[in-house]
Amino acid sequence: MHKLMILIEPPPDSAAFDDSWPQFLHLAERMPGLRRETTSRVERLLYGRSGYFLIHELYFDSWAALQEAMGCAVGREAGELLQRMSGGRLTLLLADHKEDELENIRQHSLPEKSSLPD
Repeated sequence: MHKLMILIEPPPDSAAFDDSWPQFLHLAERMPGLRRETTSRVERLLYGRSGYFLIHELYFDSWAALQEAMGCAVGREAGELLQRMSGGRLTLLLADHKEDELENIRQHSLPEKSSLPD
């Protein structure tokens, strides 16, 4: 699975951004091959330099599907709207996404060592 990660810095006018956000979602959700999406409002920066206000992720089955979605008319329109809404204050990342269920992870984990002396 591949995803487009959109990291948005605090916009100059957050009320105007919030008013436009549903319009962006409407366009993004029409991109061909979209499998799921997530939106996270950043509440607090714990460490680091970046100060992002919102993270939006769009998931696709493959690199080719992601490229097709970004290159199609509705994908370009969504990107242009996002640029206007954010004033260009954003970072776009493309990622090869791996995910596993916790139940499966636990089946393959190493046994924990006791921290107590024998």
